[in-house]
Amino acid sequence: MAEVEVDPDTGQVELISYVVVDDFGHMLNPMLVEGQVHGGVTQGIGQALCEHVVYDPDGQLLTGSFMDYALPRARDVPFFQFETQPLPSTANVLGIKGCGEAGTVGALAAVANAVQDALWDQGVTQADMPFTPLRVWTLLKVS
Repeated sequence: MAEVEVDPDTGQVELISYVVVDDFGHMLNPMLVEGQVHGGVTQGIGQALCEHVVYDPDGQLLTGSFMDYALPRARDVPFFQFETQPLPSTANVLGIKGCGEAGTVGALAAVANAVQDALWDQGVTQADMPFTPLRVWTLLKVS
C-alpha cells in the first residue's frame, strides 16, 4: 500500500508511506529476506516515479549515464513497514519460497495506483509511468 502527495504547482510526487505484506514461506534468514524486499521496493518506486529512458528522433539514447537517468535516492524512499504472513511451501521439504523480485512487482502497482488516485479528482483518468514532475504537471494542466 502506497500513500502519495502530489504538488499541483510543480507536479512533484512525494511518497509519504509504504506498507508491504508478503508470503515467503519458511524464511531461513528473515533479515536477508527483508533486505531483498527493501531493495525490490526501492527499484519499483524508482521505476514508477523517476526512471525514464529517453531517445532522440533518430533512436540515439539520451539517458545513457547515471548523470542523465534518474535513480531513486534515499530521500525518495520513506521508511516502510514490512510484514510477512508465512505459509510454508508444499513444493519442497524446507517450505521456502523465492523473494528476489517480490518488492518490485508490488511497488509498481501500489505507487501507480496511488498516483492515479491522487490525480483522479483533478480530472486525470489516464496516467502512465514514470510519474516525473514534468509528466504529472502536464497531466494536471491539460485536464
